[in-house]
Amino acid sequence: MFSGIIENIGIIQDIQSVGNGSRIHIRSPIPVGRVGESGVGTNDRERIGLGDSIAVFGVCLTVEELHAPYGFILVCGQETLKSSTLGNLRIGHRVHLERAMRAGDRFDGHIVQGHVDGVGQIVEIYEAQESWILWISAPETLQKYIAVKGSVCLNGVSLTVNAVEGRQFRCNIIPYTFKETIFQELRSGDEINIEIDVIARYVERMLQVGDRKENNLTEERLRELGYGSRWSGGR
Repeated sequence: MFSGIIENIGIIQDIQSVGNGSRIHIRSPIPVGRVGESGVGTNDRERIGLGDSIAVFGVCLTVEELHAPYGFILVCGQETLKSSTLGNLRIGHRVHLERAMRAGDRFDGHIVQGHVDGVGQIVEIYEAQESWILWISAPETLQKYIAVKGSVCLNGVSLTVNAVEGRQFRCNIIPYTFKETIFQELRSGDEINIEIDVIARYVERMLQVGDRKENNLTEERLRELGYGSRWSGGR
């Protein structure tokens, strides 16, 4: 589980093909422990260790090899490469990194699973007074999940949707986020990973089950389940 708050920027050191997938070697400022000293099942969770979950451009991957003091290797399967922008990575590319949340941490973004739902395309990105404006064209299959004032995760960054026009939606990026991420390197036409709000997934599933089995999941019932403000637009 992640929050969409980028922890650091990593640099791709090497990419090796493994079957239909890839082994990605990343170097970052985050310290890496030696085998057995850190990671899942150890007391040291401050340093990157074996088994740790790390979101790369919003894609949840598992650390499978360590190169202390600052390098680690992640493995991407065929499906991950096909459904995200990770298949476009090359040596020298910079990537967003976020390690999995710990219980008790402050929740500064929104619930992010690291499961990219699709790849969008940047229509335009430009500076406008106090922020940067980012317009994205979303795949047709994701349009129904994107709502004004809702949350969306773009390349691993938690953002609020400020406008929706057909297949396109707009997010405003504050100067701090623009400076601390690689959004500053994006250009019109670039591809970007999109993860929709997990709540939208469950609402859709509830509607499907209700229609098929009981046909009783109404707007009133959604309000009873706690989805009132989202479902009714704040009425």
